[in-house]
Amino acid sequence: MFDVRLDELAASVRTCGYTSAKESLTAKKALAQAHHLIRATRQNGGIVYVIGNGGSAGIASHFSNDLMKALQVPSQTFYDSNLLTCLANDIGYQNIFSYPLEQMLKPHDLLVAISSSGQSQNILNAAETAHLKEASLMTLTGFNASNPLRSMGDLNFWINRKDYGLVETAHFFLLHTIIDSWNKQVINESKILRNPLYQ
Repeated sequence: MFDVRLDELAASVRTCGYTSAKESLTAKKALAQAHHLIRATRQNGGIVYVIGNGGSAGIASHFSNDLMKALQVPSQTFYDSNLLTCLANDIGYQNIFSYPLEQMLKPHDLLVAISSSGQSQNILNAAETAHLKEASLMTLTGFNASNPLRSMGDLNFWINRKDYGLVETAHFFLLHTIIDSWNKQVINESKILRNPLYQ
């Protein structure tokens, strides 16, 4: 069973759909674009906000931790229990992310929105806030190709599966790959910049 599941996960990642706001991307270009969005956020003094529900919330927290520790990129989530319960109780669960983002999000920030279905209203509201605030948006979704969140991002990762375990694990793998490949890209770029042909 584990071997079968591993094969299913590998197939899920291999068939991931990568898109920008304008076109389909190769995996290589999508990874480069993810690095570009994160690097631009750091260079411009921005913050990477990461959101998700349930299992995706755990993935969001992990990615936020990795951004800060491994890449030294300022990052934040909204998972303080007092804040979540206050906002959910007073203004509705659909606004638990959009409300603080309306107050905190700046144009040089990046929002990473994770939703297996791509249809969670609180995530969609947050994505719309990113548009209104002119911040960058990266999305990770699964299930239906036409899910609304997938069409909203500057960069979108879509897993072609209707299986929460596979979609969430694939998202976790993709985000870890963005982190783990960062230093390799920095080293390669450093070599290019030291090349006399680029001086």
